[in-house]
Amino acid sequence: MPPVYVRAALFDLDGTLLDTVPDLHAAVCAMLADLGRPALPEEAVRRYVGRGVANLVKRVLGGSLDAAEEDSPAPTDALTSFRQHYARENGRRARLFPGVREGLEAIRAKGLPMAVITNKPEAFTRPLLETTALAAFFREVVSGDDLPRHKPDPMPLVWTCGRLGVSPADALFIGDSVNDFLAARAACCRVFLLPYGYNEGRDVRELDCDAIVPSIVSAAEPIHYRRS
Repeated sequence: MPPVYVRAALFDLDGTLLDTVPDLHAAVCAMLADLGRPALPEEAVRRYVGRGVANLVKRVLGGSLDAAEEDSPAPTDALTSFRQHYARENGRRARLFPGVREGLEAIRAKGLPMAVITNKPEAFTRPLLETTALAAFFREVVSGDDLPRHKPDPMPLVWTCGRLGVSPADALFIGDSVNDFLAARAACCRVFLLPYGYNEGRDVRELDCDAIVPSIVSAAEPIHYRRS
C-alpha cells in the first residue's frame, strides 16, 4: 500500500477496536427475560449491532434489521431495561481485536492525534475505554449522544476534526461498517475498513473505501504524519 499522509487518525469503537458483542448479548438476553421473551443467540445480536443502542433494541424486538428504519422509537421499558443491564455488563467480556494496542501505539509514535467516534452512548463509552485501558490513546472521544446527529451523518467526524485542529481532508477514519464509510465519505475524510467487525450482514469489500486492512496494526503501516 502506498504511504498515506494525514494529520489525525479517527476510529470507530465497537467492531473496530473492541469485540463488545458478548457484553451486548448478555444485556439483550437480560432485557428479553424482563419482557418475558426468549433469549437470542449471540450471532443474532452480532448481526443487529449498528446505529446505536435504541436501534439495537428495536431490531432485537422486531427480529429484523429493517426495524431500525421505522419511525417509531424503541419502547421505553425495553430501552430502560437494556441500559440497566448493559451498565452492569459493559466491559466484562469485551476484548481487543488482534493488533489493536500495537497499532494504536504505532500511530501514536508517528505523532498523530487520535480520536474515537462511536454511536454508543457516552454513559457507556468512557467506562468501556477505561476498563479496556484504551482511554489514554485518544485526545477526543465523541459518543452517540454528544451531538445532535450521529453516524452515518458526517457531523461527528467534522466536529472532531475541528476539535483536533485539522481539516477533514487531512484525517483518516478507520471503521468496520457501511455507517462508518458513509460518514467518512460525507465528511471528506479518507477511510480504511476492517473486515472482521459488525456491518449488519454486509461485506465491507463491497464499499469503495480507500483500503481494506486486516487489523489496526496493518492500518498503521502506511500512515505518516503530514506536516504541511
